[in-house]
Amino acid sequence: MTDSADSPSFRLAYVPGVTPAKWVRIWQERLPDIPLTLLQVTAEEASVVLREGAADAAFVRLPVDRTVFSAIPLYTETTVVVVPRDHVITAAEEITLDDLADEVVLHPLDDVMGWERPPGEPAFERPATTEDAVELVAANIGVLVVPQSLARLHHRRDLTYRTVADAPGSDVALAWPEEATTDLVEDFIGIVRGRTVNSTRGRDRQAPAEAPKGERRKPQPGGAARRSTAQGAARGRGAGAKGGAARGGAAKGGGRRGTGGGKPRRRS
Repeated sequence: MTDSADSPSFRLAYVPGVTPAKWVRIWQERLPDIPLTLLQVTAEEASVVLREGAADAAFVRLPVDRTVFSAIPLYTETTVVVVPRDHVITAAEEITLDDLADEVVLHPLDDVMGWERPPGEPAFERPATTEDAVELVAANIGVLVVPQSLARLHHRRDLTYRTVADAPGSDVALAWPEEATTDLVEDFIGIVRGRTVNSTRGRDRQAPAEAPKGERRKPQPGGAARRSTAQGAARGRGAGAKGGAARGGAAKGGGRRGTGGGKPRRRS
C-alpha cells in the first residue's frame, strides 16, 4: 500500500498463531526507508482487510478464495488436543481421533480446523472464541482440538496438549489480492521465499531473457563492422603468410639449383 508517491508503506496482516517477526526483521534490514505496519486479525477478518485494501498482504490459514487472492503455502501445522494436566490423555505422547470418541470436544465459532463435525461428543453450545474454549477446558467442560500454535498462544499452567496423529493439519499461507500485486508485495514475497538481496529473481534485478528457440539475438550496434574489420585483418594476415611461404620456397629452390650446378667434369 502506498500512502503517497513520496511516502510508501507496507501493511501486513496476520492471523492468531502466526509469528511474522523474522520476516519483518528482514524487511527492516533491506527496506529501512519503507515502514511496515503489522495488523493482527481473526481468521475471518483476514480476507476482509485484503479485499478492502486495509492490508497489502496477510498470513492466513487456507483455504482462501483463489478467484480473488494469490497465495503461497508456507507450512502445515501439527494438530493437538488441549486438556487439563491431570487428564488421562496425558499418559500418551500422542493420540488418535478414536481416542477422543468419548470426550466432549469443544467447537468454537472461530474454529480454524474446518470441521464439518468435530470428533467426540458435541458440547451443549459452541463457545464464541478459541480463547473462551480454552477457559472451558480449564473448567473441565471438555477438550479442544486446535493447531499447535494456538495451543501455545493460549497457554495456561493448568493445561497441556498432546499431538493428534491422524487429525488434518492447518495450512498457513501468504495471501494478497491478485489484482494488487505491487512492487512492495513482490519485495515481501521475495523475503518470505528466502531470496537473497542479490537474487536475480528480485525486481529490478532481472537476468537478461534468453532468445526464443529459432530466433537470433539482436546484434549489438557496430558489431557487424567490428566483425568485418576483424575478418579483413585475418584475411590480410593469411595472405601475407602465404606470400612469405612462396618466397621462402623459391629461395630454397634456387639454393638447390646452385648446389647442383658446379664446374662440368672433364671428359676423359
